[in-house]
Amino acid sequence: MTVYENINALVGYALGTGLIEEDDIIYTKNRLLELFNLSGFENQAQAENVPSVKTEELETILAGLISYGSEKGFFEDTGIVSRDLFDTKIMGCLVPPPSVVQKKFMELYKKSPIDATKWFYKFSQDTNYIRRYRISRDVKWQAKTDYGTLDITINLSKPEKDPRDIAAARNAPQSEYPKCLLCKENVGYAGRLNHAARQNHRIIPLRLSGGEWGFQYSPYVYYNEHCIVFSNTHEPMRINRNTFSSLFDFLRLFPHYTIGSNADLPIVGGSILSHNHYQGGNYEFPMARAPIETRISIGGFEDVTAGIVKWPMSVIRISASTPGSLVNLADKILRNWRIYTDEKSFIYSQTNGESHNTITPIARMRNGKFEMDLVLRNNITTNEHPLGLFHPHADLHHIKKENIGLIEVMGLAVLPARLKRELSDLGNALIQRKNIEQDETLSKHAKWVREFSKKYDRIDSSNVDRILKDEVALVFSRVLEDAGVYKRTPEGKDAFMRFVRTFC
Repeated sequence: MTVYENINALVGYALGTGLIEEDDIIYTKNRLLELFNLSGFENQAQAENVPSVKTEELETILAGLISYGSEKGFFEDTGIVSRDLFDTKIMGCLVPPPSVVQKKFMELYKKSPIDATKWFYKFSQDTNYIRRYRISRDVKWQAKTDYGTLDITINLSKPEKDPRDIAAARNAPQSEYPKCLLCKENVGYAGRLNHAARQNHRIIPLRLSGGEWGFQYSPYVYYNEHCIVFSNTHEPMRINRNTFSSLFDFLRLFPHYTIGSNADLPIVGGSILSHNHYQGGNYEFPMARAPIETRISIGGFEDVTAGIVKWPMSVIRISASTPGSLVNLADKILRNWRIYTDEKSFIYSQTNGESHNTITPIARMRNGKFEMDLVLRNNITTNEHPLGLFHPHADLHHIKKENIGLIEVMGLAVLPARLKRELSDLGNALIQRKNIEQDETLSKHAKWVREFSKKYDRIDSSNVDRILKDEVALVFSRVLEDAGVYKRTPEGKDAFMRFVRTFC
């Protein structure tokens, strides 16, 4: 297709998805002509042509326009990062201004919060802020464990950077604007080699617990309607009473969503600790399905139902008809946990002036009641476990080495992209009875394979894929057990109750 045909196809895509209306066609075509330094179309028929375009054709259309832009020198093509910067610039020509998007959202919200979020999620995909064609490549499955069915995903939607991109980003001028990828100043921002372009990005303003916040979707969605709620002020992550109030305020606005916060300390926190934010979505996580196995009665909170959840990590669940008591109780539990030390369980609130105890909170509605899970976290390190005692231990790093953040705490594993190829090659090696000890890439899985192979009478092409998926899920359940501050042993349960008695 010529550049003119691709421009017309892109306008047809925008019209079909509702990004523009009939009256916007000429205006949008002219903006695209200007972007590509074209004075006009070759003929009148071409100028008037607006083809019908399917949503899945966007990747091909953009690829054609990117190639043309690269050939004409509109950008220095150093790889995936520079190409993403340019195709986002292209898509920015199709996206209405923030005021229009916010007005549409509020009109739909008056009808139903579900209608509003459903539309905004589709809009974020139609604008290519969420790249559908990359998300579709993610590998996802479910598998049964002792803790119920866990969700597993191998994330492929976040592209690997070309070495040229890495070098270019290193040499690019540094900037303090926007301060990070979560700041409100990203809306419409052109980006740079070390900061993603955001011309196609829009946010919805929210007021939570008296503060100004923004609502958006994650460009790398790990589950349905994976949203990010961020403070309008660039300030560090923090878990406190205001956190609990804000999470419940969000549920009042969007009762069909789950919402939670990463912890506010390194190792047990998320990847961005510099900007206070929450994550949620229209999704039932495995932890939400886990039952309470030990009931707790808490004096002064007779209106609250509480208990310890049957889960590999250490979780206290509280629920009530109104959030007031839950905020008070969550704050009490947090304050007690911040200063709690139990040397017998190797739990230290601090060492050498460094604080270790914090909480990962998750809130949801269930049967008309407000519910919150408080996951106890501790980030202490030891000589044996320099990455964290309550972190995936070294024998599991062949599957998962990265931090266990909010999403994984709730039972959804986000595994590295390398595993797609490794598991495929491992499956072929098992079928062919190859010695993986000699394979430079697969040898790290050898001990794991020896252990789980004993469980099966046969491993062949008919079952190897299912076996590997089931065994990966079991590794993930062990990862969560490692991250749990109290182990699921009689001694661990007794220790957990010692802490519970500090607030009962």
